[in-house]
Amino acid sequence: MPRNQFQRMVFAFITVVITVHAYVFFSLYVVHGEMFRQITGESSVLAAIGKMGGVLVFGKPIPIWAVVLIEFALAYTLEVLLGSPLSFRLACKNFDMQSTHPVLFETTIICATVGIMCPSMSFLAAILYYNYQGGFSLWALFAEWLKLMCYNFPFAFFTQLFFIQPFVRTVFKLLFAKDIKNRNAGKEAVTA
Repeated sequence: MPRNQFQRMVFAFITVVITVHAYVFFSLYVVHGEMFRQITGESSVLAAIGKMGGVLVFGKPIPIWAVVLIEFALAYTLEVLLGSPLSFRLACKNFDMQSTHPVLFETTIICATVGIMCPSMSFLAAILYYNYQGGFSLWALFAEWLKLMCYNFPFAFFTQLFFIQPFVRTVFKLLFAKDIKNRNAGKEAVTA
């Protein structure tokens, strides 16, 4: 859908803003929330994180807003440099963009993006949130990475396919309505 570099950057920005907030919530509340509550004895996850002094990143507690900023910077960089270009190439390698129905082509891109971004961001999260106080083990890091992928992949697949990407595409169409209308008018003029 995005046609130039600026549009690709805007599309990635909107996607990552929504996705990072969803994943930070998912990670802190769903994946680790019960553990945080048990460690601190608090009844809510937010209170538990507050009592711990924040979320441990490289073994140091930082506030949740800093976690969001760190993950945003990492995810946006990966999305722009790796996720979007590779997923588009993979989709084009398997389908002809001109003759394939747009929904199928976009679904292919979404699935490829999840397949690229989920292992990449899960690996970065395993490094960021590793329990460095207990010492470092490459096998423990690898096990944490696999665990995070098992949690994150289903969440990533279903949220991206059914919620996040349809919403992002709607917002994108609203932001670039004039450009899309002109592009479609140009296509109709060529086919006429």
